[in-house]
Amino acid sequence: MKVAITGNIGSGKSYVCSLFKSLGIPVFDSDREAKMLYDLPEIKEAMQKHFGEHIYRADGSLDRGLMASKVFGDACALAFVESVLYPVLNARFAEWTERQDAPYVLYESALIFEKHLETMFDAIIVVAASEPVRIQRVMTRDHCTEEQVLARMAMQMPQSEKVTQADHVIIHDEDDEDEFLMDQVRRIHLSLVTSC
Repeated sequence: MKVAITGNIGSGKSYVCSLFKSLGIPVFDSDREAKMLYDLPEIKEAMQKHFGEHIYRADGSLDRGLMASKVFGDACALAFVESVLYPVLNARFAEWTERQDAPYVLYESALIFEKHLETMFDAIIVVAASEPVRIQRVMTRDHCTEEQVLARMAMQMPQSEKVTQADHVIIHDEDDEDEFLMDQVRRIHLSLVTSC
């Protein structure tokens, strides 16, 4: 089974993924994998052809700040980047999945619904947290202002919509309530294992 795990910024989905890992479930971190794809020669060539040679630094690494400025607010530029990255990312996920022997695998991504990837998966888990908790987590993690967090939140589908479309929901409001969180993870894990 292929299971997506998603949640808006600051929901704590990466921490929840670590709990699934502790139960022996493999997790495919799509953000980390996508960042690594920029180093592939064919993707580097496509990016330089589209955005110019300067999109990569002299040492060959992607200038992430420049790339972010190119795609922010430019739907066409973002669509181009995704058209180059997503087919390779999806192929990597398929190859990675074939190598796993767990009853199910998790695909971690914040943008399952935004990118209309629902049909790729047998089930979807949404990690949810209240807005004040999410704002505080991101401000602490990224050393940014509340206004900057709210601007990033505005670019995502509202959490309430994701929750209504989920097969399973994990509430992750309090960082100190690990047992409550683990109970939710175990319940969903058991449900997924028995439905395999």
